[in-house]
Amino acid sequence: MSLMTQDAPRQARETGGFTGGIASMAEGKLYALQHPFALDGRVSSYPMSARGYSVVNSYLLKQSDTAMLIDTGFGKDEPAIRAEIESLIAPGSPLSLFPLRLNEFMSINNVATFAGHFNVDQCYTSNPDAALWFDFGTDNSRSILDAMTVNAVTRADTIELGKNGRAIDVMQAPIRLIATRWLYDRATKTLFASDLFTHVWRDHADGPWIVTEADDATTAKHLRSFMLNTRYWWLEGAPTGSIRRGIDAVFDKYDIETIAPGYGCVLRGRKVVARHYRMLDEFLKACDKSVAVSRYVSRDEER
Repeated sequence: MSLMTQDAPRQARETGGFTGGIASMAEGKLYALQHPFALDGRVSSYPMSARGYSVVNSYLLKQSDTAMLIDTGFGKDEPAIRAEIESLIAPGSPLSLFPLRLNEFMSINNVATFAGHFNVDQCYTSNPDAALWFDFGTDNSRSILDAMTVNAVTRADTIELGKNGRAIDVMQAPIRLIATRWLYDRATKTLFASDLFTHVWRDHADGPWIVTEADDATTAKHLRSFMLNTRYWWLEGAPTGSIRRGIDAVFDKYDIETIAPGYGCVLRGRKVVARHYRMLDEFLKACDKSVAVSRYVSRDEER
């Protein structure tokens, strides 16, 4: 796998470890822009007791004539992400944006800044007035956002990226708390799963941030604890059958070799993808109201 750090120029380099920056997931086609953050009990996306490091992911899909950025990252990482994008696309090249979660800072924080800096030709969203959500950090962001073309996609849609028509399938996330889209890139067989499959973090700030079959140590117990001690705490005792069917439909329809979450480690390889999908399905099955009791769980309680 080709990897690039922030200090490396345009040419990706081979290395045994990756500490953040640009990870080439499919050379010339797909890059992960990954930025670590510490887990110290203050990050609500992870259990309060979690310690170590996770990573925020943005993804750049590249064609010869255009590119698309999936999620824009936290504002604190904006200079680094901007430099990474500049190293991957030619000056003035068209760039589209697709923030998958309109309510999440790590998804939308840099939309206005990037729209003012790059040649952003459009922003894909699930809501036609989404530009009203992106007003962060710059004095002239309102005028920038007003001038930006917003393309509202449906719950089941296909984006044709570039003149050669690289197909990106859009779907409503089958499990969600807020308006969320998943994407599937046919060219690289990658599922962009937003805030699901985010359950793998690391002990150290140097990662690695891509899980392969060689280092996939996640257990079903770990996944269950993660899900029940984060935003999905409510699943225990819920009617999970329809959720399972929705997720099954995605994995039945698409040939998935990589799961690319909005945060947490990327899951890479068919066996890794299949294993984590099975663990998630077994967890959801065990949570169904037919076998589990629903109750309120406070932030201080962990299961």
